[in-house]
Amino acid sequence: MTTTVTVQVHGIANCDTVKKARAFLTERGVAFDFNDYKKQGLRAEALDAWLAALGWEALLNRKGNTWRGLDDAARTAATDAGGARQLMLAHTSVIKRPVVVWADGRTTVGFDADDWAARA
Repeated sequence: MTTTVTVQVHGIANCDTVKKARAFLTERGVAFDFNDYKKQGLRAEALDAWLAALGWEALLNRKGNTWRGLDDAARTAATDAGGARQLMLAHTSVIKRPVVVWADGRTTVGFDADDWAARA
């Protein structure tokens, strides 16, 4: 019996960048699992692994609509790793996307076709 190691793609299905990333992988025949953390939820353990691999500043999206819609207190609380973690668990839409855990165990955030071509 053989086991196929797949890429794990995490994000929100309606996100244009996530759509591009999924299409990129599909076009290249790369097997992947997709977790829509807006619909399926986000385990704290998964977020903790991403934070350990990438750091909270790389994951926190301060340019999106969700960030702009937060009150000042919520934005102010997200100025360190603990506050950012709490905010990301409460409002998953503030996480940059997609977050990808590659077959080799490396974790990346965002979509860059050139970088991904070397990985896929």
